[in-house]
Amino acid sequence: MSMRRAKSAEESADWVKQAVFEVQDLRDCLEFEMEDLQRFPAFLDPLQQAVNAVYGAMRDSTYGFGREDLPFMDVASAHAHEIPFCTLLRPINETHRKGLEVDEED
Repeated sequence: MSMRRAKSAEESADWVKQAVFEVQDLRDCLEFEMEDLQRFPAFLDPLQQAVNAVYGAMRDSTYGFGREDLPFMDVASAHAHEIPFCTLLRPINETHRKGLEVDEED
């Protein structure tokens, strides 16, 4: 069974917008909980930059689907147990790689 993909460009953009929110929320939570910000997880900055870059490309109409994984997937895969919204990042990547999910009806 294949992973769910977005059914429209709007849905795909909404998922990426949600991922932008989730990364910032994770950062905010960690800042609140940590007294020593030197211990910030090393994956957080690259993850946030990569998700923001995808969202920026969507907003600027320069985004294009591709066959390769999105840049944040290496980080997401390596740190999935530390990223509570990793289940959101996977279908974003799947949609990027395979395109929108369309019904096979005639």
